Amino acid sequence: MLKSLRQFLSRVQRLGELAVFEDWANARGFAFRRVRDTPGCVMEGRSAGRACRVEWGPSQRGYIEGSELRLMAETGVHRDVALMLLNRKLMASMEKSVYEQFVDDVQTRVDTDAPAEMRWLVVFARAGSPELGRLRERYAAATNLMPWLVRWLTTSLNDALAVTIDMVPPEQPVVITLKSGRLLLRTAMAKPDPVALAQWASVFEHALNEAVLMGGAWRDSLAVGPQTQPCAWSASELTPPSVQPGLATPLPPQVAGNAKPAAVTHAHRRSSTPSS
Repeated sequence: MLKSLRQFLSRVQRLGELAVFEDWANARGFAFRRVRDTPGCVMEGRSAGRACRVEWGPSQRGYIEGSELRLMAETGVHRDVALMLLNRKLMASMEKSVYEQFVDDVQTRVDTDAPAEMRWLVVFARAGSPELGRLRERYAAATNLMPWLVRWLTTSLNDALAVTIDMVPPEQPVVITLKSGRLLLRTAMAKPDPVALAQWASVFEHALNEAVLMGGAWRDSLAVGPQTQPCAWSASELTPPSVQPGLATPLPPQVAGNAKPAAVTHAHRRSSTPSS
């Protein structure tokens, strides 16, 4: 018993608060490691049959202060499907920033140094109340392929997101994106929190599983094979990534007619009266 106590105390001293993440990783068969010279950690494993990576460390986005949690995986979804789900308070803040860029700087386009999430609010069509259903009071969404987003939000992901409405403060930033086949969930996490970690991991697992299933069905129906992507993990290591480029190729002709970009002027009108 004394030996076990010593091992426990040694582990706590070595890992500190990161022991929360190591316990989570061990319970799921994920590999855990700390990151050198950075107060953070990385966990890698598999979920829904896909390689999955979880990071906790300094925020890579200006709209999240302190530390953040990031969960990411390659889904096999066609690379031209792009979507974003975020909490409404964050969307209002982004809209205000976009509006100020245009008005104060007399610009004709959004700064390319702005986060991709901010540019997507201008370029992509917004989901309305009918598409969001019970999620509409907390979350907003934008996409270049509305039928895909609507179908995705009617799966088990809907229940997982609904749980967060009562458990997560409405002002807490959270963004889920799907771009070039890569699914990413990003949310604020000032300190390691086992309850929050379990909750957002559940949301991500549902989002990933349903995306994988839908991606497979879409490939079968459109005869579009999965795209070969470079490794998504090598450039991260908890350091801010470079600005990602936009969509590289047009949508397949079978679905291109459903993609309706939102007009910039529409974003301006909405931005002038952001929600509280």
